[in-house]
Amino acid sequence: MITAPGPLDRTPLDRSFFDRPVLDVAPDLLGRVLVRETDDGPIALRLTEVEAYAGPVDPGSHAYRGRTDRNAVMFGPPGYVYVYFTYGMWHCMNLVCGPPGTASAVLLRAGEITEGADLARERRSTSRRDRDLAQGPARLATALGVDRALNGADACPARPEPFRMLTGAPAGPDAVRNGPRTGVGGEGAAHPWRFWIDGDPTVSPYRAHVPRRRR
Repeated sequence: MITAPGPLDRTPLDRSFFDRPVLDVAPDLLGRVLVRETDDGPIALRLTEVEAYAGPVDPGSHAYRGRTDRNAVMFGPPGYVYVYFTYGMWHCMNLVCGPPGTASAVLLRAGEITEGADLARERRSTSRRDRDLAQGPARLATALGVDRALNGADACPARPEPFRMLTGAPAGPDAVRNGPRTGVGGEGAAHPWRFWIDGDPTVSPYRAHVPRRRR
């Protein structure tokens, strides 16, 4: 079911939005707008797909085994950006949720570029269609120019740099679907903590976890 978004509300989201349980924040992010300020101009992204990771109680989370230098941002205040590097080539962007110490975060999996598409196309020159520009977490981070240098950036700043989360046009509950997270194996494989806007063409295809072969 494709639901047309309502009027865009450009009011910035307050930090209290993120100071909630991650399973409340994740579906509520759908339809919200993330603005990435760059030297070349802003890029705006309407979120259409996310995944929730619930810290030390979630085997799929980077924080499951405790705090490290890599995941330290997850243990801090809500509303900050956690960026990690994966497979030796890709960055992925998360938004930290809950009070300090809970280490919960929402992975931004996909979205629609609604402003600054020319800038996103320069970074994602292999995309054949605009709907593919941010279809998947690595593509999303690439389109927005996100790397580890932005790990720990504030998504709720007093000034709109380098990120600003806007109220946007939240997806209604009838448009939201959920299911298992993409590529997560082990004890957390069955958690239905991936959320997306039903029928939106920018949502990435689901892929189950495939165990690596031992050599």
